[in-house]
Amino acid sequence: MSLGLVERFTAAALRHRAFVLGGVAVLALTGVYALRDLPVEAFPDLTNNQVVVVTQSSGLAAPEIEQRITYPIETALMGTPGAEEVRSISKFGLSMVTVVFADAVPVYLARQLVTERVNEARSRIPPGAEPTLGPVATAFGEIYQYLVEGDDASVMTRKTLHDWSVRNRLRAVPGVSEINTWGGLTEQFHVIVDPQRLERYGVGLAQVIDALAGNNLSFSGGFLERRSERTTVRGVGLLTGPADIEAVVITALDGVPVLVRDVAEVRTGPMPRQGAVTRDGRGETVAGMVIMLKGENGRDVGARAKLRIEEIQRSLPAGVTLVPFYDQTDVIDRTSATVRRNLIEGSILVVAVLFFFLRDVRASLIVASVIPLSMLCGFIGMRLFGVSANLMSLGAIDFGLIVDGAVVMMENFVRRRAEADATLPGDRAERSRIRLALFTPAAMEVARPILFGVLIIIAVYLPIFTLEGLEGKMFRPMAITVCSAIFGALLLSLTAVPAASSLLLRMGGTHHEDRWFERLRERYLRHLADAMRHRLRTIAVAVTVVGIAIGSLRFIGTEFMPRLDEGAILIETRKLPSISLEESVAISTRVEQLVRRFPEVSQVVTKLGRPELATEAMGIYQGDVYVNLHPEAAWTTGRNKDGLIEALAAALGEMPGVAVNFTQPMAMRLDEVVSGVKADVAVKVFGEDSAVLERLASDVESVLARVRGVADLQVEVFSGASQLQMAIDRQTLARYGLDVAAVQRVVEAAIGGTAATDVLDGPKRIPVVVKFPEGLRAHEEALASLTITAPGGEKVPLGRVAAITRSQTPEAISHEGSQRRLVVQCNVRGRDIGSFVAEAQQRMGVVKMPAGYYLRWGGQFENQSRAMARLALVIPLSLAIIFSLLYVTFRNVRQAALIILNVPFALVGGITALWMRGLNLNLSASIGFIALFGVAVLNGVVLITAVNQLRASGHGLHDAILRGASARLKAVLMTALVAALGFVPMAVSHGAGAEVQRPLASVVIGGVITSTLLTLIVLPVVYEMIEEAFHATARRRG
Repeated sequence: MSLGLVERFTAAALRHRAFVLGGVAVLALTGVYALRDLPVEAFPDLTNNQVVVVTQSSGLAAPEIEQRITYPIETALMGTPGAEEVRSISKFGLSMVTVVFADAVPVYLARQLVTERVNEARSRIPPGAEPTLGPVATAFGEIYQYLVEGDDASVMTRKTLHDWSVRNRLRAVPGVSEINTWGGLTEQFHVIVDPQRLERYGVGLAQVIDALAGNNLSFSGGFLERRSERTTVRGVGLLTGPADIEAVVITALDGVPVLVRDVAEVRTGPMPRQGAVTRDGRGETVAGMVIMLKGENGRDVGARAKLRIEEIQRSLPAGVTLVPFYDQTDVIDRTSATVRRNLIEGSILVVAVLFFFLRDVRASLIVASVIPLSMLCGFIGMRLFGVSANLMSLGAIDFGLIVDGAVVMMENFVRRRAEADATLPGDRAERSRIRLALFTPAAMEVARPILFGVLIIIAVYLPIFTLEGLEGKMFRPMAITVCSAIFGALLLSLTAVPAASSLLLRMGGTHHEDRWFERLRERYLRHLADAMRHRLRTIAVAVTVVGIAIGSLRFIGTEFMPRLDEGAILIETRKLPSISLEESVAISTRVEQLVRRFPEVSQVVTKLGRPELATEAMGIYQGDVYVNLHPEAAWTTGRNKDGLIEALAAALGEMPGVAVNFTQPMAMRLDEVVSGVKADVAVKVFGEDSAVLERLASDVESVLARVRGVADLQVEVFSGASQLQMAIDRQTLARYGLDVAAVQRVVEAAIGGTAATDVLDGPKRIPVVVKFPEGLRAHEEALASLTITAPGGEKVPLGRVAAITRSQTPEAISHEGSQRRLVVQCNVRGRDIGSFVAEAQQRMGVVKMPAGYYLRWGGQFENQSRAMARLALVIPLSLAIIFSLLYVTFRNVRQAALIILNVPFALVGGITALWMRGLNLNLSASIGFIALFGVAVLNGVVLITAVNQLRASGHGLHDAILRGASARLKAVLMTALVAALGFVPMAVSHGAGAEVQRPLASVVIGGVITSTLLTLIVLPVVYEMIEEAFHATARRRG
């Protein structure tokens, strides 16, 4: 603003008080409207902008999936406009390719671009493998999960009920992207053919399949018109069940029909599956998962889904119930309660300080009204910029900062009012004129300092908008909310506070200091005078304190961010890759029984393998164990959550064949979706040869195992899956006139079965699968004896045209940037991540990397490194912006640089607070230091401005410093106290999410304390020395 504009703006607000207060009412209504439709989440959506291409092809091993499906899709997706990363995983029967786009690319445009590229690759993908796109959802999209329970209903019955009734009704809920089914058995009709009877009747396998497909048809014959009536003609030839299937005619021998029942047995059976769900050590069950559409309000969608489940429950068969085991809205509600409690407690403390210093109820209430009104401004800003209400966007608001401008304005009103004549004339118009004559100059007197002081606080947050990646998504919402609220508070301080004060404050009164404050002022002035007499000693002590504090930084641990306590534990389990699903279920049941012995545990649910809609790439040897806990206040063992995890790790460590990794549900999904790694630290080994990758990964594992603090150390599974390989002898095959497709048909029928058609039962579709008896595929010898009918009618044993051998094959093959990758991952306990990785990197020199192979560090450490590198640029930028504003304010480089000295003074308290509370230096603490800069600098501005005004009025340098420090002591203490107390509830809270807020709040409180103390003592000393030196130099030159 140009000179005088802000003063004219404030004066106009006082002249048009009714208009201003009407505008405040409109602002409040707009804020309430914005709040009403504001999405509520536990945490900001930290997921990168990605599209997942899922391709399922049952029967193909990981190497075939990699070569025939993953590579064609990956190469087609390379170079997609806006794509930043392509990574993939190939497993038995599954290819999952993830394309990460720049955040600026709209999600539906990204999906369209991926679809176009995938269509180009379809001709290179095997027939029957159909690439599909994953749900339009984020890492936090799995908002609600439940079990379909019912002791009297089999898991097949429950899964059928869920798939064709519950799932469809839940998918219709607004905001739901998909409903996924996990576990249970999918119903099929199995046509189990007898090879001997096929041979007796001279029927081939293909004939059976074709007969079933050809006898399951409906058709239309058009319509008939007779007189005034039209009748449609419909032919119904659909199969309805086993009896119809058995009666299908395959062929005829000498006029006698050969039916399916003559060569096969028809029975109901399960589809081969890649996953299962168990609970509480009681065996298998069925689970459902509600996946929320990206961009929706998690709390609202969750509430709607739960209402629909209540409706569905009333229509389910007797004994079948839907039992929740994961509800993300619980985390949302608990974190929201923490934020709400902290904001309310902080506002109460700030209002108490205001009343304590102002000693005027009306004045205090006017200033206090800025708190809710500025929050409504924050809600408007959040709505405009698409920010949800969550722990980060609302968790860093300090009402002490928000009311600073209003406090300065009101303090001046109270002082000027006390100096005025308390007697007002009876005429209303004359009283109004006198009030305006009093309050207008008082408001104009402090309008410009308020403007620049608040602008400095806002400017501190501006560099946060330059943060990128995960840290940007985490803290940009906070910066938007805080800047919106503070900007609203600035407008209110310059308009609404003067307008309301001129109407509501009583005139007259006495302006006096409390006796306790007079004694405090006298003691302070004695210490300041002593410090100014011993300037070198004072500066030496200050420099020493700052140096010790900065030097002690290397003894404070570092990490990316403290983990949000979700109130539950997720244990990732891993067994041998060659394990069967039945054995994996048995082991998971024993794990659940062990976990349930802990009294803190209320429920245990394990998800094995992957669900029907392959949103996960887990194998049947992998499991996610959801451990729900009783409220911690009810625990009787004396353990906290970390202690419980240690006890669980020790107990599970004694279980052979099971490796575990401890995390939390939302944290696991975020880590997996964002980086593809589910751990604190990951070492990614890149190269082409699988044997070399495994050897290098083993070397890396050995190094990490010797680093203190390592926990849950695992090497990503690569090999270990068991396979029967059938090497075709093409010469023998040609001799019998056979081709590879003939062998494939027999093997598919023997092992997995061949789908012939579907039986429709209402909305249900039940596959009809033709397969050989179990005994013909029990072992290699049985498979070798399977016969293939040659064109000449000869029966050729499979073992004659193919060599059947058992071998090991890769279980999973991961790519990043189209290059093979193997991950060694671990968590860190009892130590900070930064020092752990630093030691590990030093030790990693013993791992010799061949040409073409290299390591890359990932996991949380990767986020930490990127964030700290960015902060190394952001923090100097903040200081540069502050310095520029200080120069504009003072038009003096010396004094602007002098006030910047408050920053290292603030660092002392912030660092000390981290050390005393045993907290690590993380992103939350770093943002706390940035916020602290504004408060620290503001104190210096208040003090130096007062000294400059006294010098301009004719006081000498030394006298002006003492008088200015004395006059502004209350303002400095009041500003510092409200800023610190506003963060106290966050610093001491133990509610859900408090661990994320605690470092930021602790840094600000500690920094405000030391910067205030050092500002009041050291800053005047340095000011006097600099000014004396400057004028002495000027005299010598002049």
